[in-house]
Amino acid sequence: MKKQLTLYVDTKRCMGCRACETACKLEHSLPAGPRYTMVTETEVEEDGVDKLMFLPTPCLHCGDAPCMKACPTGAINKRSDGIVLVNQKKCIGCHECLWSCPFGIPQFGTNGRMEKCTLCVHQIDDGGRPACVSACSAEAILYGSAEEISETLRKRYASSGFHKVSLGN
Repeated sequence: MKKQLTLYVDTKRCMGCRACETACKLEHSLPAGPRYTMVTETEVEEDGVDKLMFLPTPCLHCGDAPCMKACPTGAINKRSDGIVLVNQKKCIGCHECLWSCPFGIPQFGTNGRMEKCTLCVHQIDDGGRPACVSACSAEAILYGSAEEISETLRKRYASSGFHKVSLGN
């Protein structure tokens, strides 16, 4: 069985530069409006200090994708490597996928059909990485199998050498 590919967002590293948003829009020639990756800002309190936390929200290509289960026409499929793709010719624009996605990722284009992050499948099939991953200078967006991502995070945080990026100081 092929390894299941996914994205992981390390919120401790994201600094809100939105390079992932820009790279994605350029990679997919997206017009104004749709964004397959969106960075949201959240105010948090840490040690009595108000700070901004940034959260990139691309499609995570869920292991048990609820959007795929909810689609009444079978327009959403999962490849053997875990990448969740949409066949727009089968999509009827019913929004069941959007309502079932816990992250609200599916979007609907001017044609009324669902569109979303493809994990830059064209790059992956050629041995590359998703555009958002390549563009992230903070290495906040990780790509690979759950095991590979877990190993990266263990190495990253096992030492005391990591310090949280702080934008306010």
